[in-house]
Amino acid sequence: MSKEDSIEFEGKVVEVLSGGTFKVEVGDDHYVIAKLAGKMRRYRIRVVLGDKVTVAVSPYDPTRGRITYRPR
Repeated sequence: MSKEDSIEFEGKVVEVLSGGTFKVEVGDDHYVIAKLAGKMRRYRIRVVLGDKVTVAVSPYDPTRGRITYRPR
């Protein structure tokens, strides 16, 4: 699966977990466990509790994803 095959959601970080993972609320009752994408780590973009983010989710496992964007 390539990066273009993922589905993107807008969400809000509701919990910061260990190991650089975040719990992101993308719907009313739908949560995604997400890690930072490579470019986000490379450019040291910080994500904190309450940030609005864009999450790329695989169609095969909709409970896990990558945080790809955080608006300023």
